[in-house]
Order: sequence, then C-alpha cells, then structure tokens
Amino acid sequence: MKTRRGACYPAAAGEAPEAPRRKRPRRTSAAAGSSAPAAAAGAPAGGLGDMFEELPDDLVVSILRDVASSAGSPADLAGAMLTCKRFRELGQSKVVLSRASPRCLAVRAKSWSDDAHRFLQRCADAGNLEACYLLGMIRFYCLGSRGSGAALMAAAAVGGHREALYSLAVIQFNGSGGSKDDRDLRAGAALCARAASLGHVDALRELGHCLQDGYGVRRSLLDGRRLLIQANARELASLTAAGGGSVKAPRRKHSCLLSDFGCRAAAAGEAHAANRFLVEWFATRPLVAGGTGGGGGEVAGMTEEEGGGGGALRMCSQGTCGRPETRRHEFRRCSVCGVVNYCSRACQALHWKMAHKAECTPMDRWLDAAAGDAQAINVAAVAAPEP
Repeated sequence: MKTRRGACYPAAAGEAPEAPRRKRPRRTSAAAGSSAPAAAAGAPAGGLGDMFEELPDDLVVSILRDVASSAGSPADLAGAMLTCKRFRELGQSKVVLSRASPRCLAVRAKSWSDDAHRFLQRCADAGNLEACYLLGMIRFYCLGSRGSGAALMAAAAVGGHREALYSLAVIQFNGSGGSKDDRDLRAGAALCARAASLGHVDALRELGHCLQDGYGVRRSLLDGRRLLIQANARELASLTAAGGGSVKAPRRKHSCLLSDFGCRAAAAGEAHAANRFLVEWFATRPLVAGGTGGGGGEVAGMTEEEGGGGGALRMCSQGTCGRPETRRHEFRRCSVCGVVNYCSRACQALHWKMAHKAECTPMDRWLDAAAGDAQAINVAAVAAPEP
C-alpha cells in the first residue's frame, strides 16, 4: 500500500498484495457505432426503433387498419404513418385504406389539395365506399367531372352506401349534369326506395312525398302519409338515443321534423362530410353555369340555353345541403313566394319546418308592394316643383 508521497507500507499478515490496475482503452465513435447493434441485440430490452423493425408486417398492417377504422380525423392516420418510413409504406396498403373511417376521410374544402385528391383516390381504389361517395360528390359538383363523379357514386351505391343511393336519386329527379329531358323519375324513385330500406331518413321522406304527389310512382296518399310518419318516427328514435333516453337533446344547427308529434327539438345527426364540403367550397367560390366553382368547363352536349348561357346558378336553400344547380332553373322554387329553391322535397320539408314557414310571403304581396312603391315615386315626382 502506498501513501501520497509514494512510501510503501508492509502488507498486513494474511492480506493479499494489491493487483495492479489496468487502464480501459477508449472506444472511438466508429467502434461504438458498430458495437451498438450487437449490444442492443444482446440486451433483454432494446430501443423502440429496433422493436418496430422486429414486428412482422401483418401485425403492423392490422394495427394501422384499426387506427384507420377508429380515426376521428385525417390527422390521426397521418400521424401514425409519419412515425417511420416503414409505417408510411405499410399505411398505404389496400387493407388499411379500405377500412378508413368516415371521419378519417372528412377532408375540408379549405384544406383541399392534390395530395388530398390522391389520398381519396387511393382509398376509393381500395374499395372504401365512403371514399367513393365523397370523391364522387366532389368531382360531380365541385370539379365538373360529371362522368367520373357519377361513376364513383354508382360504385358506392352498388356496395349499399345509402347516402350515395339518395344522391343518385336526386340527380335522376333533377337531370343534374344534363338537360331537362335527362330526368328519370322512375329511376329516382327506385333509388329512393333502396336508400329508404337501408334506413336513410331523407330518402324515406322523399319517397313519401313522391307517393303523395304521384311523382315517378303510382299515387297513393295513404302509403305516402305512412312513410312520412315512419320518417318522423325514425328521426324521433335517433334523437332519443342521442339524448340518452330523453327527447331533449343539445342544440345543433338545424331542427328536425317532429312537429307531427307536437315536439320542437334539435336534430340528432349532423350533415354528411360531403355536404359540409360542398357548403364550404361554394361559400368562397363563384358558381357559374356550365362549370363549377373554381374549376371545370362546359358540359359536353349541352346547349347555351341548357347550360345557363353564362348566367348565375342557384344553391339549394337548405343550408346544410350544399348542392348547386348544374343548369339554370334545375331546382324547384317555392310555389308561394318564389324566392327559395330546393334540390329535393326532403330539403324543402326540412327548410319549411326550420325557417321558411315564418318567412314565406305570397308573391302577390311582393308585386302589390312593388307597384305601390312605384306609384308613390311617380306621385312624388309629379308633385315636386320644377327648379
């Protein structure tokens, strides 16, 4: 044993002499980097990156599929795919994209871009019915691609998508994308019946009005009234389920048609993502005849009169619908005031109960008021002294 000055003391009896200490060689960065994977592989708990690399592809795809099916917004799936390069590649598989939830596909109009278009197209190619319907509505009404948009909605309708069935029925009733002679009332009624059988409340209400008016089907007041009562009953049931068993529910943007039951309450559901996209899109873009807001050109085979002759088109007066006209005078106007217009009878019934019932004024009163104002102006002009 040595002191600070180097003096040595004799070792005690029975104590072993101290072994000389060896200095550990310093490892360079290259040596440390080469030995890190080996050390991590030999360690019982490695890094997260190594754990992800060891997971099989089938397990990662199943996890991403569950994330896509339960995503509450497009950012949820995008955040999972941005974790690493492997997740980004596996997240684009058809198994994942085909299970993407409606909220995961709910693209906003202000966020629309080529990347969003390609994402919806990949989901539609993977067989996602919601993506087919949403992209079909965007192409048909916003981008002016009538053929491809109708084809995508038809693909969703064949798969049993009730929103796509009802939208195709509205297109058939109005002859949207073509001339007035292209309307097919029988096909529209058949599509409404199919959508109503799948539980679409607006389609059930539209079919009830068609039966009452004999529009595309044989007229039957009794059957039409029965379907309208069923539509109100289904809406009441959904409202009760959303309110936790009580009729009163939190206020939303529009009221429902429960006046037949003496009830004034808020609707249980909200507008579809496609309708919200249309409302936001045309709120910031001009709507011109023969084209669309922000893109598209003249529809092939349409004359200037059918396309509108460059005049302004109208939107459906039901605020949560968002459907525009594809030619002038395509939508029906209110027969009393002639101010508002609707793409369907369901939108007319909803807007009547919501607001128009209190605002509707006969057109004769408007004309009488206009004539009275003109007469007062003429009298004032005659009575005024000359300068």
